[in-house]
Amino acid sequence: MTTAFDPIDLSGVQLANRIAMAPMTRSRAGEGGTATDLTAEYYAQRASAGLIITEGIQPSAVGQGYAWTPGLHSDEQIASWRKVTDAVHAKGGTIYAQIMHAGRISHPVLLPEGETPVAPSPVAPTGQGFTHEGMKDFTTPRALTGDEVRATVADYATAARNAIEAGFDGVELHGANGYLIHQFLAPNTNLRDDEWGGSVENRIRFAVEVVKAVVAEIGAERTGLRISPGNQYNSIEESDPAPTYTALVKEIEPLGISYLHVLENSDIRELTLALRKQFSGTFVINVLSDGPTGHGDLSVIEDGIADIITFGALFLANPDLPARLKTQGPYNTPDPATFFGGDAKGYTDYPALTA
Repeated sequence: MTTAFDPIDLSGVQLANRIAMAPMTRSRAGEGGTATDLTAEYYAQRASAGLIITEGIQPSAVGQGYAWTPGLHSDEQIASWRKVTDAVHAKGGTIYAQIMHAGRISHPVLLPEGETPVAPSPVAPTGQGFTHEGMKDFTTPRALTGDEVRATVADYATAARNAIEAGFDGVELHGANGYLIHQFLAPNTNLRDDEWGGSVENRIRFAVEVVKAVVAEIGAERTGLRISPGNQYNSIEESDPAPTYTALVKEIEPLGISYLHVLENSDIRELTLALRKQFSGTFVINVLSDGPTGHGDLSVIEDGIADIITFGALFLANPDLPARLKTQGPYNTPDPATFFGGDAKGYTDYPALTA
């Protein structure tokens, strides 16, 4: 029986185990959206994960969605990430950069010269966004023109190339949680009547073109995609996600990408299983749990539902999580007060397993 502690080949890279660190926003970037020494310490401490997937990294200045998030679109940013990847590799880890364009989940104070956030259509999300000036109500975004859509696809590819230059082993494209790729997929945020909207075929086009562009730039073996069918986060409405996501996977399957990462939401295990059957590559899952994903959820590997399982909050409090999962604890309790900001030392000094 395969277990989460068995090694796995990920597109030619041997991972030590099937336990991955999920991407989680930390809002601790330095000046100019750069990674810091604390960033390097944070990820290096978690290098025992089979795979680390970073926090969302914006592919362009207009792609920023929260205060103090990092980018991969300047020379300074590329150089800053090199010390992170070097630190992880020195400890034998594998690390993918998650490329995330926030789209409408942003605010003018976060963008150059107070630009209006962009999206498939001018549909405002509900709620507020986190900015360096505090929480602010979301605004109505500006719809991307056709030329701008194609330029944004190119931004993803450039950011992917920059990630490889910075030493990352690959990239994960963030197509989940209500950010830009998801905004194109969802019928309530994509009201376009051109080639990028309307039918399922058109609504998946942006995601497909982004994946194709990144594959062409850095290779399929270095490209992953994260999706969250039916996720209502960030004002997304997908009452019947199956047609959209089965069509999407049908289009990307022949490309041979590194992995498909499914973030489960609501009661979609049936769809998860269908996508698992449809996708022949490495299948990664972030399971739906009542609380933080825990030891009991490792059964998705044993049952063949997924090849790799991702953990979020538990990895923040337990940098040595694979070892703790193997012994079924003890676990440090996640403390949200230590999760964010450049001076949040708590996420690097939790008690060690052997303490």
